[in-house]
Amino acid sequence: MAKVKTLYERFNTEGKEKLGKELGIKNPMQIPQIEKVCINIGMGSYLQKVGSKDFSFVEENLKLLSGQKPIIRRAKLSVSNFKLREGSPVGISVTLRGKNAYNFIDKLIHVVYPRVRDFRGVKRGIFDKSGNCSVGFPDHTVFPEAVQPEDSRKIHGVEVTIVTTADNVDHARALLESFDFPFKKLNAPTS
Repeated sequence: MAKVKTLYERFNTEGKEKLGKELGIKNPMQIPQIEKVCINIGMGSYLQKVGSKDFSFVEENLKLLSGQKPIIRRAKLSVSNFKLREGSPVGISVTLRGKNAYNFIDKLIHVVYPRVRDFRGVKRGIFDKSGNCSVGFPDHTVFPEAVQPEDSRKIHGVEVTIVTTADNVDHARALLESFDFPFKKLNAPTS
């Protein structure tokens, strides 16, 4: 039985060279790659919905869906309008690099997006001027590893940022299209 290649292996053996030819890049070091994937969960509205300061559920979910221990981000300043005190938790994040980043993108494409309700493709304008792409999921239950809450108030969002080494938006989009990222078709009707 033949071993199935991961996205990381497929990109480094076949995809990198093909992408370089497609973009007209001769130097293999200039071909765009995935630098890292940042997964973030903001806890401000979540803690208000739940009505407690316990965020262990969110921390456990991020640990399960990323495979790494998350870092708790704390407020640097007190802001009275937001009822925010210095040192209180405002978010949780994980940074994936190397093979883990490619594996997470593969999971996004082939497992998570097919589970999103009424999914018709990712907008093509999700890139910033540096060639990084950010997508959000309002419901964490699209990830199969995530714990399904008994209380609907415990549903939280997940934000994923894919950081690339691309110089511009077109190269970053070509990189993700080489992975079969589910972008909306150019001639698809907008609604």
